[in-house]
Amino acid sequence: MRPNKLLRSVLMVLMILATLFLYAQDTESEDEDEDDRDIYIESDWSRAANLYSGGDQIFCINLGLNIPLFYAEQNEGTFKTQMKVGGGGSLAYCYFLDSNWFLGGEVGGMFASTVGKNMYYIIPIGFKGGYQFILNRIEVPLSLMIGVAPQAHAELSYFGLFSKFTGGAFYRLNTEWSFGFNTGLWWVPEWTNKTRLVNSNNKKINIHGFFWEISLGARYHF
Repeated sequence: MRPNKLLRSVLMVLMILATLFLYAQDTESEDEDEDDRDIYIESDWSRAANLYSGGDQIFCINLGLNIPLFYAEQNEGTFKTQMKVGGGGSLAYCYFLDSNWFLGGEVGGMFASTVGKNMYYIIPIGFKGGYQFILNRIEVPLSLMIGVAPQAHAELSYFGLFSKFTGGAFYRLNTEWSFGFNTGLWWVPEWTNKTRLVNSNNKKINIHGFFWEISLGARYHF
């Protein structure tokens, strides 16, 4: 082979190898940039999803079922509520004091029909506080609510104390929304101060109602 042809062949091979090398370097660099970007995005998500700080806020809407469990009275023990499974919902607001503890308020409503085909209503309104556990994208809030609850049944009405203990589990879909469920125990006392003759003595009759809440919830984080 002539030297000129040999030189041209060598130069062509070198150019091809150089082109392939530069292409491989560019591809490797792009892969590294994408990996770095993925790491950054994951790191940014971890900060946003897993960590709360003082001043973070949540607005929550819940809808579900309310199951009347039983009534309790000091002299008569426990007895059935004579109510069917009802429905209800609530709106809640929470303000985080730090990454776990929060305070807020809640207003809700519950209705259920009785065996006598009347309707029974409770409208809980109160303050709440609690603690939230966080495991990656799963958030588990535990809270205690104390307030008042107007009640109505047929032509009767009552206004008194209300409290409930609630636990839930929510999946953090993104930095703004999380979805999950709640379950809670209601304590609804009725201190009527009415008296009744028990063992030849007049005693005040106070009834304590217990209800079980099961609901689905959506939370907006801001």
